[in-house]
Amino acid sequence: MTSFTFATAGRISFGAGSRRELPGAVAGPGSRAFVCTGSDPTRHADLLAGLPDAATFAIRGEPTMDVVRAGAQAAREHGADVVVGLGGGAVLDAAKIIAALVTNGGDPLDYAEVIGAGRPLAVPCLPFVAVPTTAGTGSEVTANGVVTSTEHRVKVSLRSPSMLARVAIVDPELTLGCPPAVTAHAGLDALVQCIEPFVSPFANPLVDGFCREGIRRAASGLRRAYDDGSDLVARADVSLCSLLSGLALANGKLGAAHGIAGPLGGYIGAPHGAITASVMAAVCEFNLAHGDEHTRDRYAEVGELLTGNRDANALLDWWNETIAELGVEGLAALGLTEDGIEPVAEAAAKASSTKGNPVPVSPADFAAILRRSL
Repeated sequence: MTSFTFATAGRISFGAGSRRELPGAVAGPGSRAFVCTGSDPTRHADLLAGLPDAATFAIRGEPTMDVVRAGAQAAREHGADVVVGLGGGAVLDAAKIIAALVTNGGDPLDYAEVIGAGRPLAVPCLPFVAVPTTAGTGSEVTANGVVTSTEHRVKVSLRSPSMLARVAIVDPELTLGCPPAVTAHAGLDALVQCIEPFVSPFANPLVDGFCREGIRRAASGLRRAYDDGSDLVARADVSLCSLLSGLALANGKLGAAHGIAGPLGGYIGAPHGAITASVMAAVCEFNLAHGDEHTRDRYAEVGELLTGNRDANALLDWWNETIAELGVEGLAALGLTEDGIEPVAEAAAKASSTKGNPVPVSPADFAAILRRSL
């Protein structure tokens, strides 16, 4: 008998126009909102106007330790009692970490995995409301936040059940302005986040359902959203894939593509989604070559969900055609050189995401995957 647990945001609101629920979602847990945004808060002036007592804090690029330290201090000075993440996955991750630091105190390294003390977040975080403006990470329904340590050249997580959003508002209309490259990288990462939990040995029936539907939605909408950013139906498909991928990874396991993404993202500073998209074909090939019959059957089902043809090669063909169409570059173009392969491979073998891969992956295996993906 399969046993599993499941946890997610307190409430999820999905659909075009759902962003209008933000003032009510904030008013429930608090009155002084601290809103983390992307680099240009004026893009969402209409939404911010509905939060008259809010302070804004711009996140430019991937959040670093210094950024979340500054954000926590600014939130304390504002007297914030609720934190809003209004932006892409990096913004939502930063907002969750800031909400945790405000109540728990200390430094992010006190709680960070791998490079930090890894202490538990013992005090409940400030209430968090998530409003994603890209479709990729599923961070609106995950219980962790990712932050970069520039000193250690690595991305690490802080995690706690209290980091889950009180409310997640997923409005596909907010993704209409995403540039093609962001659409491609984020959407492909969402698809990876549906495939990896599905082929993981830790898969469970509830997560399987999220993964299957997410894969179908990516097949339907991703290329169309890239070709025509104003196609709201396609945008909704990709937004739903992203949401479902977050539900899947938060309640299942990822795999070797994400095992690579953490250390490599910190090492070369490339976008997370660009990395997972670049290495996914090589990871699938490795797992198919070394996996058991069940693993091969799972990959064949992914191929069927994407193409209608129940064959793992259909998955690989679809993936390679899609990354070519969407302009995804190899790891060399993203900044990886031969000197970086061995240290990244060593770190990837130790990454928590790698534990969910259907096949054990050694540092030498990771090095081969990285070279195959250059």
